[in-house]
Amino acid sequence: MHVEDLLQLDSLDLTLLWGEDALLAREVGGVTATDLEDPARFLQPGELVLSGLVWWAAGDGRAKADRFVSALRSTGAAALLAGEETHGAVPDVLVESCREHRIALISVPAHTTFRAITEAVYLRQWGDLSRRPTGHYALPENVRTELAGLLAEDAAPDALLDRAFAHLGGPACYLLTATGRVIARTPAAPFLSAQRAARELAGAAGTSLRIDGDTGPDGDFGPYDSWHLHLPGEADAPPRVLHEIADVLAQYRHHAARREAAGRRAADELMALVGTAPSDGAALDSALHAAGLPASGPYRVVVASLGGDDGDGAVGALAEALRHSPDEPFAAGRLPGGEAVAVVRADPDADTGTALRDLWPALHACRPGTPLHAGVSALAADPDGLDSALSQARYALAAARADAPKGARVTSVEDLTTLGTLLAGVPAEVRTAFSSRVLGPLARGSSSSHRMLLETLEVFLAQHGSWARTAEALHLHVNTVHYRIQRIELLTGRDLSRLDHKLDLHAALLCR
Repeated sequence: MHVEDLLQLDSLDLTLLWGEDALLAREVGGVTATDLEDPARFLQPGELVLSGLVWWAAGDGRAKADRFVSALRSTGAAALLAGEETHGAVPDVLVESCREHRIALISVPAHTTFRAITEAVYLRQWGDLSRRPTGHYALPENVRTELAGLLAEDAAPDALLDRAFAHLGGPACYLLTATGRVIARTPAAPFLSAQRAARELAGAAGTSLRIDGDTGPDGDFGPYDSWHLHLPGEADAPPRVLHEIADVLAQYRHHAARREAAGRRAADELMALVGTAPSDGAALDSALHAAGLPASGPYRVVVASLGGDDGDGAVGALAEALRHSPDEPFAAGRLPGGEAVAVVRADPDADTGTALRDLWPALHACRPGTPLHAGVSALAADPDGLDSALSQARYALAAARADAPKGARVTSVEDLTTLGTLLAGVPAEVRTAFSSRVLGPLARGSSSSHRMLLETLEVFLAQHGSWARTAEALHLHVNTVHYRIQRIELLTGRDLSRLDHKLDLHAALLCR
């Protein structure tokens, strides 16, 4: 489909405001709607951009229009379709800017919805495919037509799978993520747990086909939320049929990715407020609503990190893990500094940390060489507690990293029930400085005598300060233990008959 084809659809009643023949002949690769002032981050080459011009105000100058249009030009947008409803007409400065930046501009009357335009584009694209020679396809023409209609109606993936396989007798088929999350299944497909689905996907039995992102302008998807078409039976569908069905699902995924991008923008705005203390209560309530979360708790905050990733990969891993718990809505995004964070509307009777720990091995298996960690806060009763919950989650994340620096670990702040787990969340440089200061010369272990004294101190504390048990464990005379403890007290300046000094030295040993 080309841009000029839209102008020939009488039902849309569109008007060309500016556009040269070469621009109108551009092929349309997709549709996205936006009212951001600078939408460059969320656009792809060849897209029609729909905008209600909410970002524009009557007193705005040319610079604001240029910023919006130049974003379209830099990303290779096919054309701008501007709605008339907000301002009654498309501003002249926008027309001038489109002319200068060579972006075709089409006005959309108030009675034409953006949904009607989107449906027209995708129906036309699938209609073009259906006019190819019949021998080009394995799917029957009526099935292709019905699938095109379902895509245009934004039908659920279960409906797409059911219709795609109905003419084959409705075999059992699943649409799975790499972590075993079941996105959709045909009526004949029995329930699968995430663990079993992941095993089936990784096994040699049945037929699996990855739903690649390269069928749409978004490109391929990340390793954590990759989609796979899986049939447990070996010969339930011919390969050509499976590939055509996979193409349909790739189109659905492409559309879904646009919705997810809008949700991600709302999540990023929410995270920016959560990371600001104290935050504006009204603004926070509004941001929660925009991100699809209720303005009443309880909530949990989860922070994730992925090796040296810039944050997007960690957000993808975190979102995929949280989607396994559909009864707990969440918003996942990035803080202004790049941290991957999620706010979860938590079920007080559920343990988010345990659920994530159960899923974490499957996530780590998607990129086994990359460290993957998460920290989970305690429950926050209301939005005012989110900033405190964020601090808790960060501390728990630090503890997870310290516990398994090169592996994968989820730590909840509620897991920090011992001095060792509590200290694990302290930054490494702080732990080192504390240990060095408290242990004094013993921290350096520069001589065999110092190393011997450290061993004696560890055993003495482990034996709860018992001289006899320490002597027995070290195969020493009690007098020798007394002498060594006196040396330790002299070198560290601590009195091992005092509980607080014992705790200081125990903490220092744990911080080494």
